Amino acid sequence: MFDFAVFGSLFLTLFVIMDPPGITPIFLALTSGRPAKVQRRMAWQAVCVAFGVIAVFGICGQQILDYLHVSVPALMIAGGLLLLLIALDLLTGKTDEPKQTKDVNVALVPLGMPLLAGPGAIVSVILAVQKADGLTGQVSVWCAIVAMHVVLWLTMRYSLVIIRVIKDGGVVLVTRLAGMMLSAIAVQQIINGVLQVVRGA
Repeated sequence: MFDFAVFGSLFLTLFVIMDPPGITPIFLALTSGRPAKVQRRMAWQAVCVAFGVIAVFGICGQQILDYLHVSVPALMIAGGLLLLLIALDLLTGKTDEPKQTKDVNVALVPLGMPLLAGPGAIVSVILAVQKADGLTGQVSVWCAIVAMHVVLWLTMRYSLVIIRVIKDGGVVLVTRLAGMMLSAIAVQQIINGVLQVVRGA
């Protein structure tokens, strides 16, 4: 039997953390100026990278963290610093890299990780996998993970229509707004990591 309670709980948790509507302006800002075909490919790559990272941590995440002696707060702070660097580039307009390098960087970092597969999503999946009872629970957990990534792909894939509506001037505005949003997310993530360190001390 399929456990809808487990599925719904994890799906809603991941939806809030990964925030498909919130990722739209950031995706548009990071992929602006590229052909639609390249943008679609980047959306697919970012989702594949995120799913790969989430899957690895879902299967053996706790063991990886224990082996590397890395705490969850450290993971949060590192992810926040990385996002902050990207946010500053968006705010200052310093995103003019060679296209080949930029394509790879955007799909892998920051879109795939840590924006989609961030510390919050990773920890949620690790806990969900550990708590799932038997085959039914595990199937429900992994179905929720797959469903969430399908939603993310659809959101980014069809957000490209927005670019055709807002034109170049709108893209610049979206880029600056995305930089502000991303910087706030980054700072909040760093604060959460520091607070967890303080509480654990």
